Amino acid sequence: MAKGYQNLLTTPGRKLASRQIGIMTMLVVICAVITYFSWGLLYAYSLLVGGVVVIVPNIIFAYKAFKYAGANASRKVMESFYTGVKLKMLYTALLFALVFKFLVISPLIFLSTYCVVVFLTLLLPVFLTER
Repeated sequence: MAKGYQNLLTTPGRKLASRQIGIMTMLVVICAVITYFSWGLLYAYSLLVGGVVVIVPNIIFAYKAFKYAGANASRKVMESFYTGVKLKMLYTALLFALVFKFLVISPLIFLSTYCVVVFLTLLLPVFLTER
């Protein structure tokens, strides 16, 4: 019974996180397609990779952060949240290192997209909350 109770409490957070990640993914893909037809493959590829470096760690964070809920699981909630933040930072750093080591990209487009998608991550919950 406790497991169902926890899942019921985490549902709104998971729903918001999945909507946010879905919207970010759609916007990155749409912008990459527009960029491909406007400026070419290198810029579109750089834009897409910049978005992926934000979105993948956010998926990992959302999975970890919304694992537990409720007053009885408050310690687990905090531990899973902090674990999610640590994993998000680790995967972001790892993806940055892999991108700059192995991929041929336009650094300006990549970093610009990264910054815009991070800002979008902060801005989207304001528009997605139900009033």
